[in-house]
Amino acid sequence: MSRRGGEALGKLLKAQAFRLPGRHGYAVEFSPYLPGRLACATSQYYGIAGCGTLVVLEQNEAGLHLFRSFDWNDGLFDVTWSENNEHVLVTSSGDGSLQIWDTEKPAGPLQVYKEHTQEVYSVDWSQTRGDQLIVSGSWDQTAKLWDPEVGRPLRTFRGHEGVIYSTIWSPHVPGCFASTSGDQTLRIWDAKSPGLPVIIPAHQAEVLSCDWCKYDQNLLVTGAVDCSLKGWDLRNTRQPVFSLLGHTYAIRRAKFSPFHPTILVSCSYDFTVRFWDFSKPDPLLETVEHHTEFTCGLDLSLHDSGQVADCSWDETVKIYYPSSLVVPA
Repeated sequence: MSRRGGEALGKLLKAQAFRLPGRHGYAVEFSPYLPGRLACATSQYYGIAGCGTLVVLEQNEAGLHLFRSFDWNDGLFDVTWSENNEHVLVTSSGDGSLQIWDTEKPAGPLQVYKEHTQEVYSVDWSQTRGDQLIVSGSWDQTAKLWDPEVGRPLRTFRGHEGVIYSTIWSPHVPGCFASTSGDQTLRIWDAKSPGLPVIIPAHQAEVLSCDWCKYDQNLLVTGAVDCSLKGWDLRNTRQPVFSLLGHTYAIRRAKFSPFHPTILVSCSYDFTVRFWDFSKPDPLLETVEHHTEFTCGLDLSLHDSGQVADCSWDETVKIYYPSSLVVPA
């Protein structure tokens, strides 16, 4: 389907919700290939105990419905789509493992990689041309680099002094990724070099999330337990280039828009999703309050400039069109 076709479909469908009975949402990600398809990593009993389920949903004229689901014997905390195969996904789990799934082969995971010794809270697939690498971040305070064709980590990155909450590849620079941790830092790593990372004391609190701007290779955002979002320019990290306040509890995830250079979105344990334009004097554009529990997962569609998905501990996934992203015809 063309991008224009995806936008037409989205405008026809508007906001939709999918119920996850007995499963609490931790992460959601749109397919980079197929408009209206998205994956959600979920856990039983709020991720404290029990199993997990990878839920793959599809949106069409009839609504938002289940396409595939895959069960795992521990909670699933993150999910990312392959960048070279539209059917393949990777999840990370509370048992220290990564799972590779194929939606065309629903029997079980294609591969299971278990090298971390504690919960794997983050997993990301490199988007830069020529690289097909996965990075994972764990509560064991390490990040690991994986080639999907090799069943063991290519390299382990040590240095964080707290649990790692997020590991995100740069969309611009091959082999470069960022990580955030309970040690209050943002770190920038070069996977191809044994040198030390760039260390940025980002917050005076645990840093739960980070993301790279899609339009500026030097700009990142961090979100933390101190309820703030901060922007960082890698050319001068002594002070943040912006600070966004408004959330009332910890920020679980932050993402830059793929269509708007100065817009980003955040979700929080305060049950809200907030839309920001950091270039404006009054940066808060919109607050969406449609969940009744911690909102943990968030993504923006690559096919439709106005479409957003999120998931929550309230057992729902929602796709919707916030007014702040809708461009008048």
